Amino acid sequence: MIKPTSWSGRSFNLANYALLTLLAALCFLPIVHVLALSLSSKVQVAAGNVLFWPRDFTWASYEYVASQGQFFRSMGITVQRVALGTAINLALTLLCAYPLSKERRDFRLRSLYVWYFVITILFGGGLIPWYLTIKNLDLLNSIWALVLPGAVPVFNVILLLNFFRRLPKEMNESARMDGAGDWRILFSIYIPLSTPALATITLFTVVGHWNSWFDGLLLMNNPAKYPLSSYLQTVITMPDLSKFTDPETARLFNRISDRTARAAQVFVGMLPILLVYPFLQRYFIHGIVLGSVKE
Repeated sequence: MIKPTSWSGRSFNLANYALLTLLAALCFLPIVHVLALSLSSKVQVAAGNVLFWPRDFTWASYEYVASQGQFFRSMGITVQRVALGTAINLALTLLCAYPLSKERRDFRLRSLYVWYFVITILFGGGLIPWYLTIKNLDLLNSIWALVLPGAVPVFNVILLLNFFRRLPKEMNESARMDGAGDWRILFSIYIPLSTPALATITLFTVVGHWNSWFDGLLLMNNPAKYPLSSYLQTVITMPDLSKFTDPETARLFNRISDRTARAAQVFVGMLPILLVYPFLQRYFIHGIVLGSVKE
């Protein structure tokens, strides 16, 4: 790497580092603030003394979270949704992107299908037809209502399609000369070479399913079947959490408040995504520089 020695180059790097540090702080400090609230006493939180460090450290808010069976039931539903949704999304994304990336004479409708997918991004049928379709398919109040309506993420299909198109055509031709079919080429060549793109799409899909809350409120008639984000949305909008707990659990509100209880649940809800992201970060870095430098 060539380090700039001019004043303009050093000033640019300094401004760049300052901007990136500011953006990182804007993303990181709210999480630290929520964590500090969840570990502080209700007196310090009510007095506004908690910013980025806990005051009067206590685990009472997390004891409250551990006593909430509905919280962990909702988390289990979300884990099930993420597992099913990610597997279905990746499978259908691969099966759509691979044939659409090929320019073959026996697939003359390829361009028509590509434009059909693009149109679905630009135009939608609306909320009511979407809901009625799911209702008429008898999917309401089931895990499939949260998974199947978004089974084909068109944006991810286009991303992977463009990635496949940039792979050398000579590999495909060489594999066909050796007798490999489309399935063998897809699983033995394209998927191993597409690890950065697939990791990126996987993270988009996991985060999308984990954070989705609106469809859970609409499609689940029973609150016991809410996914985690839908449950947290109802918790955040409740005026007084102590009224919706059993008498034994309500005793914890002598040491916690609505704010600390909500902060603890929100932090526990975001923790799995925070733990998964570092394992996929290296694929993002590899995907950024992929193809930029050829030796």
